[in-house]
Amino acid sequence: MDGTDHIAEKTRTQRSKKLKSDLMSRLAKIEGQIRGIRRMIEDDVYCDDILNQVTAVHSALSSARNLLLESHIKSCVRESIERKEYEIVDELMRTLKRMFR
Repeated sequence: MDGTDHIAEKTRTQRSKKLKSDLMSRLAKIEGQIRGIRRMIEDDVYCDDILNQVTAVHSALSSARNLLLESHIKSCVRESIERKEYEIVDELMRTLKRMFR
C-alpha cells in the first residue's frame, strides 16, 4: 500500500448545514458571474471590464477554496490524525502544493 489506497476510500464527507449552505451560495454567485462574463464577451464589452470580472471570479473561487480547506483541516484531517491515519498529512501536502502552484 502506497498510502493513497486508504485515502481513495474516503469519497464522502459530512458537512454542516451552514457550511454547505455557504459553499452553495458562493458557488451560485460564481456561476452567475461566469455567465455574466460569457455575455460580456458575446456583447464585445471592453477587455478591461471583462478582466475585472474575471478577477472578481478568481477572488470568489479563492474564498470558497479557503473556506473548504479550513473545514477540511478542522474536520477530515483532524479526525484522521486522531485515528492515527497519518497518510492524511501527505494527502494534505499534495493538495496544498497543487493549490499554490
